[in-house]
Amino acid sequence: MLAVVVVTGVLLPFAGLAILLTGNSSSASWFARRLWAPALLFVAGARVEVEGTEYLDGHRATLYACNHQSSIDIPALFVALAVDLRFVAKEQLRWVPLVGWYIQMAGHILVDRSNRARAIASLDRAAERVVRRHISLIVFPEGTRSPDARILPFKRGPFGLALRAQIPVVPVTIEGSARVMPRRSWRIRPGVIRVRIGAPLDVSHFDAEDRAGLARVTRDAVIQGSLALGGLGGPPEEAAPTRADMPARSPGPGLL
Repeated sequence: MLAVVVVTGVLLPFAGLAILLTGNSSSASWFARRLWAPALLFVAGARVEVEGTEYLDGHRATLYACNHQSSIDIPALFVALAVDLRFVAKEQLRWVPLVGWYIQMAGHILVDRSNRARAIASLDRAAERVVRRHISLIVFPEGTRSPDARILPFKRGPFGLALRAQIPVVPVTIEGSARVMPRRSWRIRPGVIRVRIGAPLDVSHFDAEDRAGLARVTRDAVIQGSLALGGLGGPPEEAAPTRADMPARSPGPGLL
């Protein structure tokens, strides 16, 4: 784990320098994809295998929706998805030393899950940015890392972003990362992380407010990807509700 921290501490400042020199946050995405993530995975002893790269399109804004097993999912997905990519992440990461600084400079989307109005405003701004700059986003719709590698219910909030921006949703399945770096553990074991990219889902086939339907179809595709990779899949549950789907006084889960 110390080697991973050292790689991050040494390389991320160069990503910030690239942004300052070019004035373009996309240079940080390139840096993470080409240098930081491969170096981190190398020192961790992790190898990424990818299926479905024919479904990647660097010229098309896309919402990639992936299950979440481990903290090492992030560098693995930077390597697997060779497009100009931004993550949608929880607001608390803003305060993580170095990482929070990089996230903000690189233009990743931070969402305050404890405040519904701010969360919706963040997603609205993200939708506008996606359309204006033709960038792609990746979300973990489960909202947390799975405790047993089974795919949890998907929250609906991120799919409202895809419907507002009218961009395709690509289901992505990651398998094996929980064995390489277990949840709530700093221990890293060498191993293979497999990523399966599915066919894009055309959001024009869904009503403008049908976040639940889009979340359900996406999750079903991710589950099928998990089973195809030898994973555990997940129960055929409905998409998890967001605060927007609940009475105003209900505490409810967050958007992401």
